[in-house]
Amino acid sequence: MTPEPRVRRGAARQLARSSALAAAGALLGVATAVAELWLALLCAAALPLAPLLLWPPARPALPAALGPVVRALTRLELYRLARCYDIEIPGPHTLPRSLGYLAARWPLGMLGALVLGVFPAGAYLVVSPLGALDGNSPAIVVFGLMFMYLSVQGTVGLIGMERWLARTVLGPTRQDLLEERVAELTASRAGVVEAVDEERRRIERDLHDGVQQRLVSLAMLLGRAQRGRDPDRAAALVRDAHQEARQALDELREVAFRVYPIVLDEFGLETALASLADRSSLPLHVDYTLARQPARSVATAVYFAVREAVTNAAKHAGADSVRVEVGEEHGVLTVRVTDNGRGGADPRGTGLSGLARRVAAVDGTLRVDSPPGGPTVLTARLPADPPAVPPRPPAGVPVAVAAGAGAGAAEGSP
Repeated sequence: MTPEPRVRRGAARQLARSSALAAAGALLGVATAVAELWLALLCAAALPLAPLLLWPPARPALPAALGPVVRALTRLELYRLARCYDIEIPGPHTLPRSLGYLAARWPLGMLGALVLGVFPAGAYLVVSPLGALDGNSPAIVVFGLMFMYLSVQGTVGLIGMERWLARTVLGPTRQDLLEERVAELTASRAGVVEAVDEERRRIERDLHDGVQQRLVSLAMLLGRAQRGRDPDRAAALVRDAHQEARQALDELREVAFRVYPIVLDEFGLETALASLADRSSLPLHVDYTLARQPARSVATAVYFAVREAVTNAAKHAGADSVRVEVGEEHGVLTVRVTDNGRGGADPRGTGLSGLARRVAAVDGTLRVDSPPGGPTVLTARLPADPPAVPPRPPAGVPVAVAAGAGAGAAEGSP
């Protein structure tokens, strides 16, 4: 079978599955609308008791009475939206929001019953010329098909209205999003500070345990050569000192490369990853498909994230090879690092948590899939073009004053 018929069959199966889920969601929505209507009628019947809520001891009675029912219906609605319509509504889903959503949603459910009822009526008219209704004209088929089409279009419109209502009433407000963003930035800032401190400690260890020891050995060799009286022995010590100096330079270059590879600025991310593959102790295959060079901050985060992932695979996973895929889709840069190690990686471990902090610093996300036995797949998604950071105002100048001065200068400039 050629690929084209397979694609068509797959698309047909997907369409059938989506249609079935949409119909099931609408049917379930009719059932939940009945429960929501009863809840609305109950609340309407209890309106004469509303003045009692002015009495402080009676105020907790309303949440205690309605809370379990409202939360249960809201959870059922959220499950229906996610399972049947692929609509995810993030929280928080407070009791007032949930109650308002259920009160506004039951008319949609009743409308769904009308929309769904039109389809079997149209189908009945379509088959009626075949003997279901004696004496009917075949032209009735046209009206049946029209009813079926209107039912399908009505269901599509109903799904759109469901999405809009749920996101408007239950979804997070602008204030919620701002608070969440502030919390993310605070955590990201703390993570970056911690990662920088850890990087400094690692550099200090590398210099102390590597380069410094080489320089101490070099000084001792030169001192022995200076104090010696045998020219041949002194020449041998100088040769050893020269070898130590070369090794110290190599280790110093390696430390400098680990701090920040200059090739990343001079030749770009693709060349830097290729250089990393050349230096890797494991076979490292890089599949780089970016059509353009990402922003500098993103390229730096990608490079160090890949380097940390490869280091973890070599040290802790027992991997024999690593594959790195770097691509972009719809403005999102995706980095996938796969190793054939033993798996079971803990995302809360030091290495992976540091990697997650580095990715989060540029508004990215990290996902770790590491079942026991492997393979381990790290997937990082980062914005290809992160928002620009506005310049800081001079020290001691309030932000509003600095902004006003900038605006005035801009207006007064020729």
